[in-house]
Amino acid sequence: MNEPFKALVIDKTENDFTVNVKKVTIQDLQAGDVLIKVSYSSVNYKDGLASTPDGKIVRSYPFIPGIDLAGVVVSSNDSRFKAGDEVIATSYEIGVAHYGGYGEYAQIPAEWVVPLPEGLSLKEAMVYGTAGFTAALSVQRLEENGLTPEKGSVLVTGATGGVGSIAVAILAKRGYHVVASTGKQSEHDFLIEIGASEILSREDVTGEKIRALDKQLWAAAVDPVGGKTLASILSKITYNGSVAVSGLTGGGDVPTTVFPFILRGVNLLGIDSVYCPMETRIALWKRMATDFKPDNLLNVMNKEVSLEELPNDLSSILKGEARGRTIVKL
Repeated sequence: MNEPFKALVIDKTENDFTVNVKKVTIQDLQAGDVLIKVSYSSVNYKDGLASTPDGKIVRSYPFIPGIDLAGVVVSSNDSRFKAGDEVIATSYEIGVAHYGGYGEYAQIPAEWVVPLPEGLSLKEAMVYGTAGFTAALSVQRLEENGLTPEKGSVLVTGATGGVGSIAVAILAKRGYHVVASTGKQSEHDFLIEIGASEILSREDVTGEKIRALDKQLWAAAVDPVGGKTLASILSKITYNGSVAVSGLTGGGDVPTTVFPFILRGVNLLGIDSVYCPMETRIALWKRMATDFKPDNLLNVMNKEVSLEELPNDLSSILKGEARGRTIVKL
């Protein structure tokens, strides 16, 4: 294959930074065992950072970003995959150090590729993407730590974002009373549509003062925000409850004490979707196609964009303007 194809290419020199759709060839791609014709990618916060000159995500230039992709195998040097297979590739070094999903073709190491599970379309896989995988991993870890719907309500912060919106939908699917926190009053109808039972403002969650221990409100929480929000949540989790934290849009410093942990047995669960072991990854994608899959999964999708439209959405996600999931059709 020598025909040029379209890709979003970012480049940085001493005097300039550009984000443009360009024509590239297979020979321009980095080495990989599996050549994939990309059908869909998605927009994540890390992709937004990659599209800025000071995002500190991309390691070398020029570069094709996009930490997620789903498509059809064109050729493979690995016996696990053959031409015509539908596959997913997310996380690892994709879109950071290895050319990613914002191109019509991608060449990926076989050990980063997941077979598309039965019950999931390529489009649905990218409505999930890394954000959805992170949300699903959060719910799975909470349940492994004893969470059931009978234990009480579950708080989801940043509920209109990628991780938050998918977490709301998965938890509602599994019968939980979901309390969604958002700073966007205009998005209440959206949150109810995808499964929220209650909606709180950010201020309702954090309060005026963060206490070492506060009134016990929630059996668990999915928190992609971190910072002071996480500190406040920890003080309000019920005895032996858990918080799954996966992000730091609210900052990396957490002004808490040991009291929630040693007096209430609260569990703080760190969620890493980037280097999650492949055995866990494959099993979880299968759950995301079956018992975790919301009936309204496509309702979480805000819009579908082309490569040419993509730069605007990369900018929007950094401004906190994103709602649900945006997918990229290649």
